[in-house]
Amino acid sequence: MKRFRPAIAALAGLLALSACAGGTGDDAGSGTPQDGGTLKLSFWPDNANFSCIDPFQVYWIEHRSIIRNFADSLTDQDPQTGRIVPWLADKWEISPDGLAYTFTLKDGVTFANGVKLDAQAVADNAEGWIETVEATNGAAYGASYIQGLTGAEVIDPRTVKLTLSKPNSSFLQATSTTNLAIIDPAAFARTPADRCLGTGVVGSGLFQLDHYTPKVETVLTKRAGYTWGSELAANRGEARLDRVEFSYVAEDSVRTGNLVSGAIDIAWPRNPFTPQDETLITRSGATVEKRSLPGVASTLFSNTTAGRPLADPQIRRALSKAIDTRTYATTIFGADYPEVQGPFNATTPYFKSEAAKVAHDLAGARQILDAAGWTVGPDGYRVKDGKQLVIDYPLPSTATGPGPELLQAQVKEAGIKLELRTLTTAQSATYLAEGSYDLTGTYFTRADPGALQFIINPDVANSKALASRIGSADEINQVKALFAKAIETTDAAQTQAAYAELQDYLIDQALTIPLFERVQKAGVARNVHGFAFTSESFLKLNDVWKS
Repeated sequence: MKRFRPAIAALAGLLALSACAGGTGDDAGSGTPQDGGTLKLSFWPDNANFSCIDPFQVYWIEHRSIIRNFADSLTDQDPQTGRIVPWLADKWEISPDGLAYTFTLKDGVTFANGVKLDAQAVADNAEGWIETVEATNGAAYGASYIQGLTGAEVIDPRTVKLTLSKPNSSFLQATSTTNLAIIDPAAFARTPADRCLGTGVVGSGLFQLDHYTPKVETVLTKRAGYTWGSELAANRGEARLDRVEFSYVAEDSVRTGNLVSGAIDIAWPRNPFTPQDETLITRSGATVEKRSLPGVASTLFSNTTAGRPLADPQIRRALSKAIDTRTYATTIFGADYPEVQGPFNATTPYFKSEAAKVAHDLAGARQILDAAGWTVGPDGYRVKDGKQLVIDYPLPSTATGPGPELLQAQVKEAGIKLELRTLTTAQSATYLAEGSYDLTGTYFTRADPGALQFIINPDVANSKALASRIGSADEINQVKALFAKAIETTDAAQTQAAYAELQDYLIDQALTIPLFERVQKAGVARNVHGFAFTSESFLKLNDVWKS
């Protein structure tokens, strides 16, 4: 086998980055780094999703931020270029057929409990992932990262081979993620539910998990003897901080107030700060660090079942043109918020800007509807054959903020009636399966465009009911073919070309209607230095210190 050149490396210099790139972790100008102290960070409460701190199972991005700092991965991903670099593995090879990934591990790495991290430990993790997928009936979030993984073979104490049933160009990037972080394999003797609560979950990171109390706090403590940080950290050795305390605060205003008063060091909201809170933070001398979350943008998806209005691609195109994404972003999130440019957020590798195609074009929307025979009625809404153009947009009862009403007002200008319908808890659980909607929204966070598969490709989607209605059979087959072309190869140029073609197709057919870029923001106190985001837009603590 020849030494593998990471496919994603071809994107260096090509990766389109969001205007809000976030902190760099560079301490230049911040003084000499100091050791010691406790960092206090407040997240949004973890009870909005299932409580879990197990790397392989959890989706909740706040806990993936915590995991990133106590559990290392085989590789790391450069947030600026998308390039995959060594971490626990010194090097790797991919077989010419793309079915075998052979990793050579660093020597001397241990888990926080002193157990050696060797090839057997990695192999046991791979087997544990597969078993967890079976035990959870595919519900574990990590299942989407190991598509096609069939097993692992120990070649020697430092060499392990992971095998796939078919090529998957996204797999190398998967090995850099928190969800495929390596933990002491003894944890896999525990039930998935026990691991979610942190029982037996021991990583090899620069911090160790001290305890996790759902809905209350998570605490990390410094590990002695850590020397194997990835090349993407300025400090590859022991953490500067002694302890990190993560608390959970429901009210955004309370979290912001705690930062401004000095009660906490970092305020990390689930949704971006309001413009008012951001002003309070910056006036206090703190900074707002920000970076777009990679992966699928916050996107509207249509129910194209026969008889539904959005089965007509012309109506989908008109709807897309009627939405003013720039005004939406700045009205909801503030004047400096970036405008969405396509199916993916701009920090996603292989991102291609579709800005010209998704730009607001009210005249174009009206022209499409006129040509399709939809005339404007006396109430301003379009009518054809005696039927009003109504699009049913159900919303969960937990939905807050002015976004839906703003969207409703925008599309009315084109004569489209967007009917907002609040769902009960029971209806929220069944409306997708029943198909009782015209429009719905979702997203997917991952620093690889393959993430969209798990929304839009019925063969692997988390919701097959949603995926099967996103387009016609021919359209879905074309999407699947483009994904196959991008993923089932080791040729970086082919992957890049296929993803570019896919993004064009999704927008041209209005199979995805991007609504807004998803931006991660954090308020950081003035005495906190070295703040940095990972490629997943999670917190990286290697270089963080307090003065």
